[in-house]
Amino acid sequence: MTSVNTHNGGLLAAVTLGSNSFNLLLAEPVPAALPHIVAKHKRKVRLAEGMDRQGLSPEAEARGLACLAWFGEILAQSRPARVAVLATAALRGAANGAEFCRRAEPLLGYPIEVISGEREAELIYTGMRASTQVTGEALVIDIGGASTELVVGDEEHVHYKHSFDLGCVLYTQGYFSGEINEAAFEAADAAVRARLAGELPRLSALSWQHCLGVSGTVRALFELAEAQGAPRKALTPGYLRRVRQSLCQDGAALLQQLDEERRIPFAAGVAILLTLFELLAIPALGLAGGALREGVLHQLQNAEEAGT
Repeated sequence: MTSVNTHNGGLLAAVTLGSNSFNLLLAEPVPAALPHIVAKHKRKVRLAEGMDRQGLSPEAEARGLACLAWFGEILAQSRPARVAVLATAALRGAANGAEFCRRAEPLLGYPIEVISGEREAELIYTGMRASTQVTGEALVIDIGGASTELVVGDEEHVHYKHSFDLGCVLYTQGYFSGEINEAAFEAADAAVRARLAGELPRLSALSWQHCLGVSGTVRALFELAEAQGAPRKALTPGYLRRVRQSLCQDGAALLQQLDEERRIPFAAGVAILLTLFELLAIPALGLAGGALREGVLHQLQNAEEAGT
C-alpha cells in the first residue's frame, strides 16, 4: 500500500516496522539506480519483546507508538510525494496487531500495511540486489526480531524464499533471558533445527556462489571484529564458534565491545546464525549493502517512474 501526495516533487519515504527496529528512510529518486537517501531515522523499539498469546506487551506497544509519533512529525515536516509503511513479523503474529495499527495510524498519518513473510523475503532480496554488487546465485539471510528470511536467487529471479518463525528478540526471551551459557546455545540450536526441518530438503537441493547477511546480528559481528582490531571481509563458522565461546566464558566483557543497542539480542542472533551455517554448510558470509528498507525504496521509485 503506497500513499501518494502532491506536496513534494518526488521525495520518497520508506517506513518499516520490524520486530526489533523501526526505520524511516527519506530519499530522492535516481533514474536507473537506488534512490539517494537524504535522511535515516531509526529506533530500537523491540516490538516483539514480551509478546505472548495475548499479543504485544504494553511496554512494547508504548515504545512503538512513541516512535511512530516521532516518525509522524518527520513525515509531516518533509511532506514526501510517496510513502509506504510496512510492518513485519511481530505485527503479523500478534493477537493485538490490528489494534496497535488502529492506534498507530493517526500518529503516523499514513496507513500501515502488514505484509506476509513471503513478500518480506522478496523485498529483502530486491533491496540486496539494488544495493550490492554481486553476480550469480546468492543466498541471503536476514535474522530479524521475530522472523528469519532465507532467499536464493540470481540477478533476475528468486528461486527460493521462506520466512521462518524464529528471531533474535523471540529467542532472547526464550533462551537467553538469563545467563549466556552452552545450555542456552544448545537449546536455541535445537529450536532452529526443528523450525528448518521441513524446508531443509528444498534448501539442500539448491546451490549458490555467494552468501550474504543483511541483519543487525550480521552487522554487529562485523563491528565486533573491527572493535577487536581484526576486521573481516566475511564471517566464517570458526569465527562464530569463537564468538559463542567468548559469550559463554565472559559474555558481559564481549558485549561491552558492541554498541549498547546491539547487546540485548546479540547472543540469540549468533546462535541462530551459527546453526544456519551448520545446517546449510555455509563456508563464509559477507555483508550486503541493503535489505527490506532499500527494497521498499526501490519499489517506491518504480511506482514513481510508472506514475502509478
